[in-house]
Amino acid sequence: MSIFDLFKKIEKKDGGSVAISHIIVGLGNPGEKYTFTRHNAGFLAVDMMCERLGVKCTRLKFKALTCEATIGEHRVLIMKPQTFMNNSGEAVIEAVNYYKIPPENVIVISDDITLDIGRLRIRKKGSAGGHKGLKSIIEYLKTDTFPRIKLGVGQKPHPDYDIIDWVLGRIPKESEKTFFDTASRCPDALSLMLQGNYEKAMCDFNG
Repeated sequence: MSIFDLFKKIEKKDGGSVAISHIIVGLGNPGEKYTFTRHNAGFLAVDMMCERLGVKCTRLKFKALTCEATIGEHRVLIMKPQTFMNNSGEAVIEAVNYYKIPPENVIVISDDITLDIGRLRIRKKGSAGGHKGLKSIIEYLKTDTFPRIKLGVGQKPHPDYDIIDWVLGRIPKESEKTFFDTASRCPDALSLMLQGNYEKAMCDFNG
């Protein structure tokens, strides 16, 4: 079955019997001035995924903009926390507690400054690696055993460059196409992750 077949069946929330099985979280900061910054890579990837799925992530719930979609056999909640990056865990834990979702079914999409633009990395678990959004989620979930998709946004030009200035800086115009081409691969990676096929997802997309 192709990825397009998996995404073909999309349902609106209708009170049906299919329960939410996974939560997909894109990390970023709310506000127009942050839209195309490196730190908003997760938001941008979720926006592209929602456009592909034909849903809009606009419903304010759990301190996040949210929507629901069916991907293959899985009903998922897609969310963009509106708590600002450092407090992303506040939004995630509300949704996790409401739907009683185990941490291993929470998939987080974030930026990664250790990866060049154009690279994507999938991990089943791991430390925050200095990322404040991941750190917040780990603190609220009390575990780091949740999968994540990391999108490369490029390393600082030199060690003394202020990290906040770097992550809140805009993705360079000349790198936008490369970044968005990479972000557009997230739905394909997610389809494998939702099936629990992490080895293939890592083999196909890491690098």
